[in-house]
Amino acid sequence: MRDLYVGIDSGTQSTKALVVDAKNGKVLGSGQRGYGFIKGLPAGAKEQHPETWKKAAAYAIKASLKEAKASAAEVKGIGVSGQQHGFVPLDKRGEVIRAAKLWCDTTTGAQCNAITKKLGGLKKIIRHVGNAMLPGFTAPKIAWLKKHEPKNYRRLATVLLPHDYLNHWLTGNVVMEYGDASGTALLDVAKRRWAAAAINAIDPNLANALPPLISSDQPAGNLSAATAKALGLSTETVVSAGGGDNMMGAIGTGNTRPGIVTASFGTSGTIYACSAEPVIDPLGEIAAFCDSTNRWLPLLCTMNVTVATEMVREHYGMTHIQYEKEASKIRAGSDGLVLLPYLEGERTPSVPNGTGVWFGVNTRNNRRGHFARAAMEGVTMGMNYGLKRLANLGVKAHQIRVTGGGANSKVWRQIMADIFNAEVVTLSVSEGAAYGAAIQAMWCVGRSQGGKSSIEELTDRFVKINKSQISRPKSKNVPVYSEFSSIQDSLSSSLRTVFDSHRRLLVCE
Repeated sequence: MRDLYVGIDSGTQSTKALVVDAKNGKVLGSGQRGYGFIKGLPAGAKEQHPETWKKAAAYAIKASLKEAKASAAEVKGIGVSGQQHGFVPLDKRGEVIRAAKLWCDTTTGAQCNAITKKLGGLKKIIRHVGNAMLPGFTAPKIAWLKKHEPKNYRRLATVLLPHDYLNHWLTGNVVMEYGDASGTALLDVAKRRWAAAAINAIDPNLANALPPLISSDQPAGNLSAATAKALGLSTETVVSAGGGDNMMGAIGTGNTRPGIVTASFGTSGTIYACSAEPVIDPLGEIAAFCDSTNRWLPLLCTMNVTVATEMVREHYGMTHIQYEKEASKIRAGSDGLVLLPYLEGERTPSVPNGTGVWFGVNTRNNRRGHFARAAMEGVTMGMNYGLKRLANLGVKAHQIRVTGGGANSKVWRQIMADIFNAEVVTLSVSEGAAYGAAIQAMWCVGRSQGGKSSIEELTDRFVKINKSQISRPKSKNVPVYSEFSSIQDSLSSSLRTVFDSHRRLLVCE
C-alpha cells in the first residue's frame, strides 16, 4: 500500500491540489477549481467568501485523489497553503461573519496610519512586530472592521487566515502557525509570540480572538468525521500546520537552507530566503516573516512584474512566442531604454503613488523588441533592488530558484541571471506551494511517528532542478545591468515628489 500526501494551494484565483507519493515524491494526481473576487465592491476593496475556498478545495482534493486512484487508507496526511494576510472573522459559533478581505485589498490605509501613530511611528512598530504596518497585512483589516462595521466587530470571536479557515474545516480545530501568523502584523516575529502593543493599539480584547500558536511541524489535527466522510477519506488522516503561500512555496522549491533564494515572477513578484535568525529591516522594506519550517523567511514583494510585460505584449499585438523572439534580438540594456515599472504603485521600494516611466526613448530604440526586452529588464531590476536590500541585511544569494509565468521564458531567465549575478534555475514541479504543503505534511506525520528526518532532507530528496533550464550570468552583461540598475534607482528617488504631485492632480480631477 502506498503512503500518499495531499498538498493544497488555496490562492487568490484558484485552489489546486496535488497527490504526492512519499516513496519518490512523484505527483500522481492533481485537481483545480478557479474563482474570482466578489463584484461590485468599492475601489480598492478585494474580497472573497471563505465558502468559495472550501468548495474549491473539496473539488480539487476529490479530483486529485481520483486521478491518483487513491484509497482512503493510503492518504496519510494533508497540508494546506493559503494566500497570506486575508482576514476571516468567525463568531462564537464558528460561523463566518462576513466576506474575507484579502491581501490585495488596499482600503485600510487610514487604519495603517492610525495604528502606526498610536504605536509611536515606524521605528517603534518595527521594534514591536518586526514589520511596518502595511495595507496588505491582517491587523489593519481588523481595525477596518471595528471602524466601519461595528456590529460585525462585536460578533468577532475568532480571527483566522485563509489557510487556517481550511484547517478549521478539515479538522474542526482553531490554531495558527508561526509563518502565516507573522503576516498579520500582530506577531513579534523574533520571539514568535503575539505582540501585546500591536493588539492593544486596535483593541485589548482582540487578544481573546487570536488562536493558539503552533510550530510548523505540529499537526493542526486529524480530519473530522464530517469532512472525512465528505471527502471519502479517513479520520486517521493527519492535517499538518500548513502555512502561507510564500512559506509553502519556499518548501516546495527546496528553499530550506541559507544561500538559496526563491523568486516568483507572476503578476506581482516575490523574493524570499531561508534564515536561521530573524532578519529585521529597520526601513521596513523587507518583510520579516517566520517561515513554515520553524525558521525565518525575509521577503520582498514588488507589485508589477508580468503586468508590465503583458502590457507591452498586448500593445503590440504579439503572441508570447513573438514577444520572446523580438526581445531576443535586442542586446542587454535595450540600447538605453529603461522602464521604471511602477504601473500600480510599488511596495519595494515603497512608492505607493508611483507610475510607469519609460526613460531614454530615442529613434534607435523605438521598436517593439526594445520595449519588450526593456519591460523584462525593468521589472527584474526592480526586484533586484530588493535582492540587494536583502544582501545588505546579511542574506546572500548563491542560487535563484524561479517560479511563475516569467520563469517560462529562456530570454527572461538569462536576463535574471545577468541582473541578479547569480545562477538561475527552474524546478521539475512547478506548483511549488501545493508541493511544499505536501512535503510539510510528510515532515509533520514523520515527526509525530518518531521519525527524525529534517525538512532539508525531505526537500533535498524530492525537489529537483530542471537541468535543461539553468542560466548563469554572462560576464559581459553583468556590469551593463549594474549601471542601468543605478540609473533606475536614481530615477526612482528623484521622481517621488513628482509622483506625489501627479497623484494629487488626479485626485482633484
